[in-house]
Amino acid sequence: MQFDGVHEFGQPAAEVWARLTDARFLAPCLPDLDSVKEADADRAVCVLKPGFSFARGTLEMTMLIRDRVSGVSAKIVMNGKGIGSHSTVEANFTLEPRDDGGCRMKWTAAITELGGLLKAVPRGLVQAAGKKVLDQAWVNVREKMGRDGSPPSEIRSPGPGGDVS
Repeated sequence: MQFDGVHEFGQPAAEVWARLTDARFLAPCLPDLDSVKEADADRAVCVLKPGFSFARGTLEMTMLIRDRVSGVSAKIVMNGKGIGSHSTVEANFTLEPRDDGGCRMKWTAAITELGGLLKAVPRGLVQAAGKKVLDQAWVNVREKMGRDGSPPSEIRSPGPGGDVS
């Protein structure tokens, strides 16, 4: 399952990149966060309490920042473990400077692995939950960075045939 979108930021690409490649900055932006167990620039381990009927209890989420290209791009890998389940989500982003000093971020995210009890959850339900989590995470990131009056961000998710609309 894949998702993608574009976000506009009033801040320069170097500033946005520095924040989005720091796991200490990103960890508190995770929806349903219960606690941050440990965090440094490259890695954070968090406990989440998701509100989905198919994922009750707590999940331990390990966030890894990878493949950094200074001021331009990076990959964020999220490995989740719960009782009888595990998942992996990989996200990539690329920043492009704008003429006004801000930047445009193009991103993609993919659920690359669902294991254990999560395999039995219908694809449509997982897709809807993934979109909800991504939507809220980006709201949290923008609030933490300081809203700059940019136009609203766009998030696109796959349609019924798996194509992004």
